[in-house]
Amino acid sequence: MAQMALSASPTLTLFNRVSGRSKQWGMLFPGSSRKLAINMSILMNFRSKGFSFVASGATQWNGGVAELVEGEAASRPYTWPDKKKPRVCILGGGFGGLYTALRLESLVWPEDKKPQVLLVDQSERFVFKPMLYELLTGEVDAWEIAPRFSDLLANTGVQFFQDRVKVLHPSDHLRMNGPTVSSCGGTVHLESGLVIEYDWLVLALGAEAKLDVVPGAAEFALPFSTLEDACRVDNRLRTLERKRFGRDFPIRVAVVGCGYSGVELAATVSERLQDKGIVQAINVETTICPTAPPGNREAALKVLSSRNVELLLGYFVRCIRKASISEVSEKQTESGTLLDAAAEHEPEKLILELQPAERGLQSQILEADLILWTVGSKPQLPQLEPCEWPHELPLNARGQAETDETLRVKGHPRIFAVGDSSSLRDSKGKLLPATAQVAFQQADFAGWNLWAAINDRPLLPFRFQNLGEMMTLGRNDAAISPSFIEGLTLEGPIGHAARKLAYLIRLPTDEHRLKVGISWLTKSAIDSVAAVQSSVIKVLSGS
Repeated sequence: MAQMALSASPTLTLFNRVSGRSKQWGMLFPGSSRKLAINMSILMNFRSKGFSFVASGATQWNGGVAELVEGEAASRPYTWPDKKKPRVCILGGGFGGLYTALRLESLVWPEDKKPQVLLVDQSERFVFKPMLYELLTGEVDAWEIAPRFSDLLANTGVQFFQDRVKVLHPSDHLRMNGPTVSSCGGTVHLESGLVIEYDWLVLALGAEAKLDVVPGAAEFALPFSTLEDACRVDNRLRTLERKRFGRDFPIRVAVVGCGYSGVELAATVSERLQDKGIVQAINVETTICPTAPPGNREAALKVLSSRNVELLLGYFVRCIRKASISEVSEKQTESGTLLDAAAEHEPEKLILELQPAERGLQSQILEADLILWTVGSKPQLPQLEPCEWPHELPLNARGQAETDETLRVKGHPRIFAVGDSSSLRDSKGKLLPATAQVAFQQADFAGWNLWAAINDRPLLPFRFQNLGEMMTLGRNDAAISPSFIEGLTLEGPIGHAARKLAYLIRLPTDEHRLKVGISWLTKSAIDSVAAVQSSVIKVLSGS
């Protein structure tokens, strides 16, 4: 959930340096009157690692959440409340990170071994990503699927820092041939300058959209993987809907990628725009959702066809650029419409140049008002530069940490990795997909294995259990293929209701589940009353 960048010189970073100022981090939560101000200015130079950096800032305690204030002073590390109890630092607050923290909180611990847990995330909110699409239809409110960490963790012992991770400095590999018990597993350096010493570390940093594979994608296409992305897409659609209201110019939306995310976006946007827009979905494969169960794929094809979504299969995007004035005029002439004065002042249109990936297809040029990018993702662990240390973090080709079957990073007994940060294969040797379901299950095992490691018990090997696959296809439409009943697919309103119920159960805390459940029931009752009133009015009008 953060960006990364590698400089020209060899560096070891977990996130790139950002230009966010202290006021961005000061918008946190008021709490107790206990405040501990920690001013820090850190200058570090790790010659053996081949990197150096300077970080400065000031941190202030306010109700268990870190705030940054202006000023510089002598550096000081973060002080844990208890010097004797184990210290667990979790980097990333998505499904893997947050649910690991909650799992640790729910376990029964010996009084002297219950760990102190610190969760670090760059955002103030946890995001239930599978339901971001419902924000575009207005079916859910932001607080329902993106609650604040401060609210979720209010009744727990877990502390939360809103900050970015800068540098990871593990030291557990230095004791690989000796006893596993040591005074420190390593340190984490945050963007604010705060230095956190830990005994156990969980990497759950997630992934970000991969927009650098096609020229123009980073500049003109919008990803759809975070709350900010969803709000940006919604605002863009609102702007286009407002400017095209009462006019004959359709809103043209291009969705790049026809995996689950691309198909769900295409179905959601096409339902929202209806006859006011044209949605085109592009995929390099010759089918949509190639890894999905046949029932889900067929349900999606049926919905996309009914909403006139144009599928361009067997194509990849060669580049994205702004349309020239001559290209826009030519398109207007071909469609038989005139470019009026209002249209001349609209944002410039975009051009996608498509190259065939299959024989027998011709190159195409598409025009779009909005381009949504759903192809590829990259973990937010960087590719580490070669160094003198023999036990550096092992990464695969995608930049994920290689783990053993207990979710511990190979060569680092004090570091666990889950979700997009983890590279783990199933019993058939296939790499586990980067899905919420996998991260959710890994969090449960990571929490238990931390308990086992701290209490000197055997660790459990992770075994992924595929419970089935779900996808939304609109406001009152979805498809679910449960794994425990082969060949069964729930579609339409039934699938929609089952999907919402399944996700309601998976929300982080009992308190939040109760609030959201009441909210959804209220909305459903209001919608039912409105539907009855509409039916009565139609009957009366007909008579």
